[in-house]
Amino acid sequence: MSYKSLLLHVDSGPRAAARVAVALSLAEAFDAHLTGLFVAPSPLNDAGLPLSPYHSTGGASANPVEASAARARETFENAARQTGFARFEWRQYIGAPIEDLVLNARYHDLVILGQGDPAARVDALPADFPQTIVLAAGRPVLLIPHSGEFGLPGRRALIGWDGGREACRALTDALPLLARSEHTRVLTIDARPGGAHGERPGSDVALYLSRHGIQVETMNDYAASVDVGNLLLSNAADIGADLIVMGAYGHSRLREIVLGGATRTVLQAMTVPVLMSH
Repeated sequence: MSYKSLLLHVDSGPRAAARVAVALSLAEAFDAHLTGLFVAPSPLNDAGLPLSPYHSTGGASANPVEASAARARETFENAARQTGFARFEWRQYIGAPIEDLVLNARYHDLVILGQGDPAARVDALPADFPQTIVLAAGRPVLLIPHSGEFGLPGRRALIGWDGGREACRALTDALPLLARSEHTRVLTIDARPGGAHGERPGSDVALYLSRHGIQVETMNDYAASVDVGNLLLSNAADIGADLIVMGAYGHSRLREIVLGGATRTVLQAMTVPVLMSH
């Protein structure tokens, strides 16, 4: 298994270049095609109502949304050309950003997305844009923190494992990255023998990974006074991880995204790239 088609969300904000750099390193490492995608809500007309959704052509326009798209495209294409990477394309849609990104995600192996910075909303995207994409994309999402510089993720990886469906999806989706890892820790939290963990918590998933040529260490930690999300982040720091792999837990309720506690904590406080699957 490998990643052969990558989808990168490129916005017009100052952190776009850092995400583009990560995406290009991934595309080069996996000999993959890279699609850069800009999405934004429709601009408003004089009555304050959104114009009908449309597929933007990227032409010159006085429209501020089109201007933002042009900045994003320039960031993406300049970086690709500077690295000599040729297998890329550009797409932009203005109208329904969540629906447009989700539709494009379905036809790519991996989505690369920014964490989102609550202090700096970009392109009029909703505040819960990253969370919504993680839950709706149907594809693994690699989230890049809103601060810091990152190279190719996965040299040292932490896997959050609870034996659940979401964790299983994330683990499988991350195999191409984990196969390149120099050190991987499988972390279980408050695991007891039996049930989803088997008789020896962590041993079954370690055996599964070993059959893919991935040697791991297993560790069972206890969330006595620390929530699970912070325990994951603490373990990642302990081993110098440059990638966290975990399931994303949550659902939509009355147009509100309701996240599991660990998912919410990591999305808010991540300091290294995180691959999440739902």
